[in-house]
Amino acid sequence: MHIADITMFYAPASGGVRTYLDAKHHRLDAMPGVRHSLLIPGASTVHSNGIYQVPAPPLPFGNGYRFPVRLAPWCKVLRRLQPDLIEVGDPYLTAWAALEARRKLGVPVIGFYHSDLPLLVSNRMGNWFTPNVEAYVSKLYGNFDRVLAPSQVMADKLRRLGVKDVHVQRLGVDLTLFNPARRDPGLRRELGIADTSRLLVFAGRGSREKNLPVLLDCMRMLGPRYHLLLVGSSMPASVPDNVSVIDHFCPPQDVARLLASADLLLHAGDQETFGLVILEAMASATPVVAVRAGAFGEIVNEHCGRLCRPNDGAAMAEAVHEAFEAGVRQLGVQARLHAELHYSWDAVVGGLLQHYQAVLGHQPRARAHG
Repeated sequence: MHIADITMFYAPASGGVRTYLDAKHHRLDAMPGVRHSLLIPGASTVHSNGIYQVPAPPLPFGNGYRFPVRLAPWCKVLRRLQPDLIEVGDPYLTAWAALEARRKLGVPVIGFYHSDLPLLVSNRMGNWFTPNVEAYVSKLYGNFDRVLAPSQVMADKLRRLGVKDVHVQRLGVDLTLFNPARRDPGLRRELGIADTSRLLVFAGRGSREKNLPVLLDCMRMLGPRYHLLLVGSSMPASVPDNVSVIDHFCPPQDVARLLASADLLLHAGDQETFGLVILEAMASATPVVAVRAGAFGEIVNEHCGRLCRPNDGAAMAEAVHEAFEAGVRQLGVQARLHAELHYSWDAVVGGLLQHYQAVLGHQPRARAHG
């Protein structure tokens, strides 16, 4: 069985989609009888170890992302690879390239709905375009042989748009990389805060939908006994005294160390389609305080942390107090166990293979060349 993934959501500072694709590529290629190819944008046509770069121009101020503008190069690579099945990881030109390849090769195409496109557009351009974007999503994803969504909330949104055959396929976490063994007792000293400080952390992009002002309000209410570390690009420049900032993209190994060394992860984003950093914290035995919105309610339960009202710094501060009263160490042990039981990448890839086999009818179908 030869699976080809195609997406533009792959860049040096990528988030969850690249994490998913890298984990999947590593595991599928190690399986007997399975081949995995990954098509991503690049500066030129090169390929190595099953990863094929297709030329695409860089996005201005796009953090290394490239935006494909020509269908033909992508279709050409897919026709040459002759996969048994194609999975699409974004709703842009590469999706249409996959559908064109299906017409030429006679192979099924699965769409993975990683990001909420109508919500992204409305956040940046207002609600004027929402009906058009929703119609586009309905048309595009209605063309796929099966649609995967990373959470129930995302699957429900697609179904409300009229998309059929939607299945929830949760993502996973690297349990070796994100691990309590990476805890560094010297981190507080490195940050210049007291060993007795209660250390909180947020890791991710500082984009508007992450609602970082809520975290800052929370820290003002918590006071000097608590300290928050903000990690990632585009972080706010003006923060309370009990907040430190690492204002750049950090490699996963560094993030793993920071997450394992904190007492709690805070997350105020109310539009998350999945929330991979929450899983990474839980795998690090670090419990979570997040808002009761998006996909978070599907991941965080009372044994792993606390959920609170969105857009309410006081409610988040109260949830932090509750987590410490419940015992963050015990919550962390339970969070790690929850991640081990439900979110290993091996389990995720096993679920993916079931989707692939269902769409293929358990056998790679004969191709129609043309």
